[in-house]
Amino acid sequence: MYKWGGMPKKKPIDTLQLASGAGAKNTVLPGFPIVGIGASAGGLEALEGLFRAIPDHCGMAFVLVQHLDPGRASMLTAILQRYTKMEVVEVTDNLRVAPDHAYVIPPNRDMLIFDRTLRLNAPKQSHGHRFPIDAFFRSLAEDQAERAIGVILSGTGTDGTEGLRTIVGAPLCQHH
Repeated sequence: MYKWGGMPKKKPIDTLQLASGAGAKNTVLPGFPIVGIGASAGGLEALEGLFRAIPDHCGMAFVLVQHLDPGRASMLTAILQRYTKMEVVEVTDNLRVAPDHAYVIPPNRDMLIFDRTLRLNAPKQSHGHRFPIDAFFRSLAEDQAERAIGVILSGTGTDGTEGLRTIVGAPLCQHH
């Protein structure tokens, strides 16, 4: 549905048009796609490559959930800013998502999205038993339905697998 080469250069997408079946009416959906990106702590090279390839004005928002050391400050926001002209910010609680921005989860936080607003919480489980990518992807699918996109860049575990299944299985909303 989305082709990098087909995105407008200056004006972000503010509606999405879908057609279902022959002769069906187009349905206009407000909003813009939100891309959830899951990566392990060792996924920096993959993230750099991805952000180099994303057009600066693609009309999408990118939310990165990475496995980070809970006891260390993250330099990921500054590192990714080198590879894109989009604004890259570390998430604060109740941050509203906007197109042509990238958002990075802070260390030692779990993150969900409701009504295009990022919500942070202190983790309830120890670092080894958490699945923050799955949790975020499930909330993204529920919040954004067909505007949710999930990407897993790297990892050795299964975090993100169930969340991607939720995004793929998210029902198409019928907005009129």
